[in-house]
Amino acid sequence: MKNKIIDLLAAHVDALTRQDIAGLIEIPPKADMGDFAFPCFRLAKAYRKSPALIAGDLAQACSGESFLSEVKAVGGYVNFYVDKQQYVKQILDTVSSSPSYGSSDQGKGQTICIDYSSPNVAKNFHIGHLRTTIIGNSLYKIFSKLGYKVVRINHLGDWGTQFGKLIVAYKKWGSKEEVEERGIQELMELYVRFHKEAEKDDSLNDEGRAAFAALEQGNEEYLAIWKWFVDISLKEFMRIYKILDIDFDAYTGESFYRDKTAEVVQLLKDKNLLVESQGAEVVPLDDYDMPPCIVAKTDGSSIYATRDLAAILYRKRTYDFSKCLYVTGLEQKLHFSQVFKVIDLMGYDFAGDLVHIPYGLVSLKNGKLSSREGNVIFAEDLLRESIQKTTDIINKKNPDLENKEEVAQEVGIGAIIFNDLYNQRIKDVTFDWNKLLNFDGETGPYVQYTYVRCCSVLRKVGDVSGVMEPSLLTDAASLALLKEIDRFPQVVKDAADRYEPSVIARYSMDLAHAFSRFYQECQINVEDEKLKASRAGLVKITASVLKDALALLGMKCPEQM
Repeated sequence: MKNKIIDLLAAHVDALTRQDIAGLIEIPPKADMGDFAFPCFRLAKAYRKSPALIAGDLAQACSGESFLSEVKAVGGYVNFYVDKQQYVKQILDTVSSSPSYGSSDQGKGQTICIDYSSPNVAKNFHIGHLRTTIIGNSLYKIFSKLGYKVVRINHLGDWGTQFGKLIVAYKKWGSKEEVEERGIQELMELYVRFHKEAEKDDSLNDEGRAAFAALEQGNEEYLAIWKWFVDISLKEFMRIYKILDIDFDAYTGESFYRDKTAEVVQLLKDKNLLVESQGAEVVPLDDYDMPPCIVAKTDGSSIYATRDLAAILYRKRTYDFSKCLYVTGLEQKLHFSQVFKVIDLMGYDFAGDLVHIPYGLVSLKNGKLSSREGNVIFAEDLLRESIQKTTDIINKKNPDLENKEEVAQEVGIGAIIFNDLYNQRIKDVTFDWNKLLNFDGETGPYVQYTYVRCCSVLRKVGDVSGVMEPSLLTDAASLALLKEIDRFPQVVKDAADRYEPSVIARYSMDLAHAFSRFYQECQINVEDEKLKASRAGLVKITASVLKDALALLGMKCPEQM
């Protein structure tokens, strides 16, 4: 219907392109204001008339179409009222004819690389890493639904001076038995001890830098210790990914590029982009209001930016991406601006395809889950706390529920994910348990419970074989629900265009609210078989779309709660 209205307007508005018109079409906030609205304010200058007069002329010109029941001019808007029965039929036909409603082939033949999660080896996976993991996983699912081939890259923080320091700490104060028994926690404590000792004896820092330089030069003993640290860390990370049901296509961390940084340095020299500054080699970026991008330190060892530059070149050659996305914290904005600008200065035309996707900070409302250091919240603690709290709620409200453990995990993890993705990613996220696990608020459990309610209705109604009749779904509540279902394909595209999973999360809440109204106003299990079949069919469609929307966020939908 929207496309028909766009075509109709395009035939009468020569001052705007069809694309311009499509971008201006709105859905009015109230049903009595029409199904679609077109604002005329941008036409005032071209037509030298007031928006209200233009709207009046357009309303008259667009009247009389069979798919419209009425066209009204209100202020500077043209309000379109579609024929309800035709509108319902069109939505039902579209949904029923689509093998995967909301998907498209717009990304066919294109590859998107997404760099996300990327925890630091030898350090606990904290809630900051949880955010990038959840956001990146949702973007992977969104772009996949649009037909893109998506490469999920976990760029592990497994290289750098910190490993020289950790090796020194291990050789001075560690033991193999303690590390094998306590894992990452022991490695973290050794690293913390190194810094405390280095405050008293600065020569330790020199030892750490020397150890990393030796690591880069292939010292066999140090490489064996480093590889052991990586294996221990990955084992713990994989446990968290299993809880979240998340996987990756590549675990190519910073160390993967250690033999590829020399090429980057040489290319920069060949292009006369590299200069010496205080013993280091840098790319000056003064002309772009940025500090210089350091490529090699004074001791010749590589740095974070060098490895990122090498990674970009490797990914382009290996995957030939149409876009490469980096889901990291807002504090890394400058770093990626520098790296992307260096790629641009090197003359690569794909520099514009590199996108930093920042997100805000994350915290707990209370400090209950603080680590022993008092300033880090471990992701696994948070996830297991949410599962336990959900289990307690189930035991209180529905103790006889089958598969309690599985449901508690799906709802507990879903609550964390939804809480993270419901607001725009750039906003800070706070974990407030009272809000997070509320089954009545704007939360993950509320949306999941809406799906449960759909399943319950369908079980009670049983096998309804009748055909859905569009004429029986033209009441206000049914229409409002169908309008939300109709929006889903565009919502998926909008989320991808904006790299914003919150668009999907907000949509799922709107769909849940629309179903709640329909459920309250329209009895489903009625004697009239045609009406029963039509309403039950609408419930079935709603459940399917809601499940798909939540799947795009990385959430699962239990059928009972």
